[in-house]
Amino acid sequence: MSNSQMSEQSTQLPPDDPSRTATIVHPEDAGLTHLGIGTGTYTILISGEQTGGRYTMIDMLVPAGGPPPHRHDFEEIFHILEGELEIAFRDEVHHVGPGQSINIPANAPHGFRVASAAPARFLCICLPAGQEEFFKLVGEVLPSRTAPPTPPTPEILAERREILMANAARFHSEFLPPRG
Repeated sequence: MSNSQMSEQSTQLPPDDPSRTATIVHPEDAGLTHLGIGTGTYTILISGEQTGGRYTMIDMLVPAGGPPPHRHDFEEIFHILEGELEIAFRDEVHHVGPGQSINIPANAPHGFRVASAAPARFLCICLPAGQEEFFKLVGEVLPSRTAPPTPPTPEILAERREILMANAARFHSEFLPPRG
């Protein structure tokens, strides 16, 4: 590529935005938001606010279970750090373990459950961001990445489900009936 072609190509990019900074986090850093969602603890490592809405990255520690079948209009990537997940994707089931990643395309029906005896720990990246705000609405604020959620009473479960269902469309999500 000639210098004139490289110069022409670089002028097509917007200028650097110095108001945005590099984000460096450790999952144990003070000030991160830790949320109890179901049986898991979700730590928001990088929020949409920090990425200009481009993506969010959440550290998920889930000892058992998983969400019901659902779909949403954003891409979701899971990178497994520990344990194993069984991921239902459309009509397929995938077992994903440490070191493996899986991308769930936008709008595709899916769900997961922990398939290992030990808790699963994985990174979840959502593109674009926004899912972390949904989790903040339905989650219980916890003191640390490893703190387990309080076992909810039936009343709290009903309240969280009501919040979840009332806000699903706002966050471009749909919950599906369990597969038979």
